[in-house]
Amino acid sequence: MINKEVLYLSYDGMTDPLGQSQVLPYIIGLTKKGYQFTLISCEKRERYQQNKTIIESICAENNIDWQPIFYTKKPPVLSTVWDILKLNNKVKQLHQQKQFDLIHCRSYITALIGLGFKQKHQVKFLFDMRGFWADERVDGNIWDISKPHFKWIYNFFKQKEKAFLEYADKVVSLTESGKTEILTWNIPDLTADRIKIIPCAADYELFNLVTDEKRKAAKLNLGLKPSQFVLSYLGSLGTWYLADEMLQFFSVLKQQIPDAKFLFLTPDSKESVVEKAKKHNINSIDLIVQFSQRAAIPQYAHASDFSVFFIKPAYSKKSSSPTKMGELMAMGIPLICNNNVGDVDAIVNKTNAGFCLHEMNKKSFKVATQNIKAWKKTNSQSIRESSKAFYDLEKGVGLYLSIYKELLD
Repeated sequence: MINKEVLYLSYDGMTDPLGQSQVLPYIIGLTKKGYQFTLISCEKRERYQQNKTIIESICAENNIDWQPIFYTKKPPVLSTVWDILKLNNKVKQLHQQKQFDLIHCRSYITALIGLGFKQKHQVKFLFDMRGFWADERVDGNIWDISKPHFKWIYNFFKQKEKAFLEYADKVVSLTESGKTEILTWNIPDLTADRIKIIPCAADYELFNLVTDEKRKAAKLNLGLKPSQFVLSYLGSLGTWYLADEMLQFFSVLKQQIPDAKFLFLTPDSKESVVEKAKKHNINSIDLIVQFSQRAAIPQYAHASDFSVFFIKPAYSKKSSSPTKMGELMAMGIPLICNNNVGDVDAIVNKTNAGFCLHEMNKKSFKVATQNIKAWKKTNSQSIRESSKAFYDLEKGVGLYLSIYKELLD
């Protein structure tokens, strides 16, 4: 029995979809390898009340000691400082009881705690950086660095980013392109072998393979003819996803495939999607806007003939691994996406999983829609199997296991 005490710190909540898809599955896999986990997460009160019994049950079944604290939303900046103080106090208290062997920090806020414990208590520190968080805040127009306080905060985290990378025992990057960029930063003692690539994994049991029968059933369930072409989009239309460009693409597609429908599996309201579509002369009858809990996504997504996601290309997106990409490929659904986002272009080309556009304009969209019409379907099974080299959860657990063994055994 390994019997090593690991503290996992997440500023994302386990009652949020992201915590359930990108944190708990890894921890569960690693508990089965003999590691003892304490999990501290920052929970949004409403989500916590809705889903806490589900997470409590999952953690109890897997012997995970879940120690949630509440996320503070307001006022800006000060709320985050307050959360960091709460996290630090919680970690101090638990470390006195358990004497952690490793602190696994998801992203930058929690890495502030991990770095402190590394320097003060010599606890092993895994910096699971996820992306270039400070640059994402700027690129996503969340931090306006023309304002002095945001400029100061950005500079603070860029300095801390260097310290995280310098002092972490291991670093996890989501993408090869992110790792390549980090190695140009000339961080003292940071060598390529200290950075491990682990993209956002997909649950291949939940996101099961689409078949002709499943696609037909899913279309009928949505009130469509089995022969109708369905373009889908999965997820919220938030900071990074280019809704206007995706709707413009669909309007071009409609010229090639007149009976096409655009299926949105999203928590966004139908009214907000319809309002965006009006700008592109898209009729509301050509839109299907459906909310789905994560577990039910495949039964709707299986209606897709193709799925689209266009992401704002920005410097910080070098480090981005879209969760939806692995989930769609696990189902064998071909993709329309854009380049300059992490390893997306390389993976689509290696797996022959669809089309990655290098320009987002009507001319490019017309070529892509013609390619869709002429698409010689890559076998859905082939898309699924080739995607496992990148997104299989078991592979991801194995990569984390190799880090844990190196640091703790």
